[in-house]
Amino acid sequence: MIKHIVMWTLKDEAEGATKLENAKKMKEILEALADKIDFLNHIEVSYDVFESVPGCDVILFTEFDDKEKLNAYAIHPLHLECVDFIKKVVTSRSAVDYVI
Repeated sequence: MIKHIVMWTLKDEAEGATKLENAKKMKEILEALADKIDFLNHIEVSYDVFESVPGCDVILFTEFDDKEKLNAYAIHPLHLECVDFIKKVVTSRSAVDYVI
């Protein structure tokens, strides 16, 4: 099992929206992938982050069966649509992938 975690900090304003509005949109579009990408075993997204080092505004937690499925997710067209939006509203990104 592969765990994939991503943490983002967001711009105060971007794409005509506030940080909170963009965080909510990120949560909505990312969580919608659960019903559309069958090899995405689990997904959680939160913008209610109360403690983080380094700090972040939005966090993503996903699970995949193996590295091949994670790699397929990374290039999946629906995931890439999310990435296009996310790149416009974030200032930084941290990620970790690990096997359990």
